[in-house]
Amino acid sequence: MSTRVRQALQGAAGAAGGESLNVEDVFSTYLYTGTGSSQTITNNLDLSGEGGLVWTKSRDLGLGHILYDSERSGKLSTNEATSEGSDSFSFSMSNSGYSFNTGSSAFNQSGNDYVSWTFRKAPKFFDVVTYTGDGNSTKVLSHNLGTTVGSVIIKDLDNNSQNWQVFHRSMSGTPNYSIMNLNTTAAVTTVGVQLWDQSNTTFTVYSNTGQNVSGRNYVAYLFAHNDGDGEFGPTGDQDIIKCGSFTVNSSGWSVDLGFEPQWVMIKKASGTSDWGVVDNMRSWDTLSGTGDNATQLRANLSNAENRETYPRITSTGFNHEGAAGWLSSGAEYIYIAIRRGPMAVPESATDVFGVKDRYSEGSLPTWQSGFVTDMAMRKRTSGSDSYIYTRLTQGKELAANATSIEATTGNSSFDYMTGWGDIASTSSGDFGWNWRRAPNFFDVVAYTGNGNSGRNINHNLGVAPEMMWIKCRSNTDNWNVYHKDIDVHSDNAPETDVIYLNRNNAASEAGINTFQNTAPTDSVFTVGQASHVNGSGRTYIAYLFATLNGVSKVGGYTGNGTNQTIDCGFTNGARFVLLRRTDFFGDWTVYDSERGIVAGNDPYLSLNSTNAEDVYGATDTIDPQSSGFIVNQVSTNNLNVNNASYIFYAIA
Repeated sequence: MSTRVRQALQGAAGAAGGESLNVEDVFSTYLYTGTGSSQTITNNLDLSGEGGLVWTKSRDLGLGHILYDSERSGKLSTNEATSEGSDSFSFSMSNSGYSFNTGSSAFNQSGNDYVSWTFRKAPKFFDVVTYTGDGNSTKVLSHNLGTTVGSVIIKDLDNNSQNWQVFHRSMSGTPNYSIMNLNTTAAVTTVGVQLWDQSNTTFTVYSNTGQNVSGRNYVAYLFAHNDGDGEFGPTGDQDIIKCGSFTVNSSGWSVDLGFEPQWVMIKKASGTSDWGVVDNMRSWDTLSGTGDNATQLRANLSNAENRETYPRITSTGFNHEGAAGWLSSGAEYIYIAIRRGPMAVPESATDVFGVKDRYSEGSLPTWQSGFVTDMAMRKRTSGSDSYIYTRLTQGKELAANATSIEATTGNSSFDYMTGWGDIASTSSGDFGWNWRRAPNFFDVVAYTGNGNSGRNINHNLGVAPEMMWIKCRSNTDNWNVYHKDIDVHSDNAPETDVIYLNRNNAASEAGINTFQNTAPTDSVFTVGQASHVNGSGRTYIAYLFATLNGVSKVGGYTGNGTNQTIDCGFTNGARFVLLRRTDFFGDWTVYDSERGIVAGNDPYLSLNSTNAEDVYGATDTIDPQSSGFIVNQVSTNNLNVNNASYIFYAIA
């Protein structure tokens, strides 16, 4: 079966409810450090079977962008008009990524950092087409997007001074009569003759020197535009790529993509500007204010990356509140945006959660989870604040045991493929619990309050969250916790109750101004107008947790005074357990397999205090059990008092 037939069948299967492609199957941002010798990049994209494009850039050296694709053997550079070049080294694509055998500074100079963006060919996402010009007034070319083209980028492979030509469906004027150059800052040029034409199966180039000179060879990179007709994700009906435009308003503006982006390329259409490229792996955060918030590369320049004030990520797109920053107020911009992954529901807890002691690593990243990490909690066994860090707010930390505002911190980079933190030295007893955002498991949402009652906040958990932690980042306030098994008045309405992460008080009524007496859904959670969850102009962050069969469990139990098994549906026990009594005073106690969940005394830490590990003395409050864990009543911790109410969160 051919690649294109298989892709078409996968798309059809997704639309019919079968297996379909996810964004992580067709796109990857991959960060690596040069070794000076052969290196293999495993991004789990099938390039040898399906084909695609690898776009690489040195991050800290002023070297050009390097592009290889499956249809050619030579290299190209987006920041140059030069023709296709040849290399003396080997670059090869595999069914799980690509490899090269060079120490060239462009790819792999020892000790320097690089980023690669890989686009796998797939219907309704991306295609690569090569052709030879015939010099005719029109030339019709086939493509395999299966939908109207959102943007085309073409390069003359033989001409050493021919600019890259760009079509975009949202360019100013009449798009089919307009052109831009990827390697220059020039604005859109609109001419009196047609330059482009597109359909679901073809695109047409006209008698333009950059598109159809007789005998010259060309490559075209085609990007789809999903407009409610995407065929991706578990349900086979989700969008993953958008090609659109927006106009900057200095008082604030937003772009609704219908998804949270992970990669965006932006260019001013109404004037000159660079082609700015950002991604969520190299630090693109949601921090408010007018400060720099994104690490940007420019497709038309060889410059090293730099920090810019850029549009900020939201759960449904990107926006800007206040000053335009890198953008120009009143100007029109075009963009290509790709959805954040993963879209697939995780099947193994080790793919999305891990715990590590800093001492056990000794190399960067400091806390090596083995996966892309999006949120981490950190606490020292000798006693410290319980710190929380996220990819969305890099360079900032919150203390789970305090009401304090978000603080600036160093050494908390998420700029790694396998963990977080950039403290080079080792230190025992400095633990990090690490989460990856994934459907049905865990999500993080940053938002700015508007003071309105009954406000819905979009999220991407994919199911109704069963536990939420909400904290005001800009002002001192409590951590407000929603949990499905808190029931203060025995009314089966957890949305009317609240408990605080930073305190040991019993659960209490939340009041309508907290969660608006409204249960969260699979797409939104609701907040009232109270300043601790939605004060006008204040900034917030919310952590959303859910039960995922065999991976995680959000639940509750009633104490029996002796011991009892808490069945989480696991097969090899729990690696992480968070426990809290809700009808009386109690700490948020944390147990994990790294420090020991054993049939004996168990070390624990308290999230709501600065206390050291085992502050009350080691006690046997928890034991291992294959389906989850066992709680024992011990008076120092009181985690199984007869008829008392408890909540927990466990990860396999």
